[in-house]
Amino acid sequence: MTSVAFIGLGVMGYPMAGHLAKTGHEITVYNRTESTATRWLHEYSGKSAQTPAAAATGADFVFVCVGNDDDVREVVLDTPGALAGMAPGSVLVDHTTASAALAEELFSAALDVGVGFIDAPVSGGEAGAKNGALTVMCGGEESVFAAAQPIMDRYARAVTLLGPAGSGQLTKMVNQVCIAGLLEGLSEGLELGRRCGLDLDRVIEVISQGAAGSWQMENRAHTMSRGEFDFGFALDWMRKDLQICLAQARSVGAPMPLTETVNGFYDELSADGMGQSDSSALIARLRDRE
Repeated sequence: MTSVAFIGLGVMGYPMAGHLAKTGHEITVYNRTESTATRWLHEYSGKSAQTPAAAATGADFVFVCVGNDDDVREVVLDTPGALAGMAPGSVLVDHTTASAALAEELFSAALDVGVGFIDAPVSGGEAGAKNGALTVMCGGEESVFAAAQPIMDRYARAVTLLGPAGSGQLTKMVNQVCIAGLLEGLSEGLELGRRCGLDLDRVIEVISQGAAGSWQMENRAHTMSRGEFDFGFALDWMRKDLQICLAQARSVGAPMPLTETVNGFYDELSADGMGQSDSSALIARLRDRE
């Protein structure tokens, strides 16, 4: 039985920590909203701590899943952050979707105190977290990854090391760019079909079996056609992710015309009060223009 800490019990972290508890790990959780930690403890076996450092004290592995770069710095580096409570030889795993620069910063800070580090953003959404079927994209040293992988396997269907620190975050950027483009294309295709009077359920059934098929079509096309967006990955979080992608692209001179355009569409929807709608709400923007 391994001693672990899980910091951040949001939409993703809550079920991920739950999988660790259910598989017998000795787990301590920390969440900035204490009532969420209390609710988690009513559902799973474990204990909670009042600070990230206290949660990390005595833990072999510390997992972090919060909102953005600043949130990670707050719970890991600031006093009393998780790193202050970690012992040499333990491992810090950051599941937050953040910048590659932050991953390199955390790797360096962890190295200074003898702690291993893996940047490990995830894909698969809330459903993937609940079902233990996430895809985890990792960056770090092979020996540290080998130690952490069996634990991450508890809530993932694929855990892959892509390269040194920062590689996981860079891979997640590629992932988000592809998703954004797929969702815009799916939105435009479905809207074309609707305006032409086609039965969208039958259209989706047919084209999902061919070259147009994708996870987005399989899991979002029907709800998009019905205008249902009260679930899933909030478009404000997608905006945050795409801004990270665009900043990285600028730093390496990579052209991103489609991503820039779709990010602008998300900005419009957020300004219209749809920031907490699923990222598939891109189609609502087209229907508003009838």
